[in-house]
Amino acid sequence: MAPATERRDPTRRQDGGVEIPPPQPGAAGARLCEAMLDGAAQAALAEAVRAIVADAPLYRPTMPKTGKPFSVRMTNCGPLGWVADKAGGYRYQATHPATGRPWPAMPPAVLDVWFAATGRDYPPEACLINWYEPGAKMGMHRDEDEAAQDAPVVSISLGDDARFRLGGPTRGGKTASVILRSGDVLVLDGPSRRCFHGVDRIYPGTSTLLGAAGRINLTLRRVTPFETGADAPSSG
Repeated sequence: MAPATERRDPTRRQDGGVEIPPPQPGAAGARLCEAMLDGAAQAALAEAVRAIVADAPLYRPTMPKTGKPFSVRMTNCGPLGWVADKAGGYRYQATHPATGRPWPAMPPAVLDVWFAATGRDYPPEACLINWYEPGAKMGMHRDEDEAAQDAPVVSISLGDDARFRLGGPTRGGKTASVILRSGDVLVLDGPSRRCFHGVDRIYPGTSTLLGAAGRINLTLRRVTPFETGADAPSSG
């Protein structure tokens, strides 16, 4: 059964995205590209994720201060991957923490979404893949482990619906909620890039894409400023 809360009805953009009304001053710039991926594209991307997980298995990170495990399992693809544990804290690294192998390459379809949704001419460096089982959630947090804080963050949803919550640049205060469905792409750009956000709940049974209850979320991030990144253009 679909969740009762409907999407907001903000102004549609020419790129297919819709602005999410900022819940607080300093939270503008978030937009939702509804159904950016059609059914065939979703199925193909889900298969690509399965291949990534076969090479870089899902693992459960832990909180740096307490060692408490996350409720989601995760892995990465791309040149860098985001990891977290009590020993090393939040960080990016080029290898899987369990296997020691480099992360698999980012699928071309993921890069296509980044360029189409952001309009940027530089690629992301990390694609964090979160697997939300029924009951899993993600507490309110900010993506702040990246030097490239002006680069947008792009989120691709596959599988069951989820309730996403956006706050402001400081913890607490008013929030805005929106339902993310399979094939949706969420972009945090501008001031919203530095705002608190999280996933409150998953709605099991709202999608048949994955063949099981749950949700895959792919989060694309630029870690280093483009000019100093390994893929920066040469001056010659």
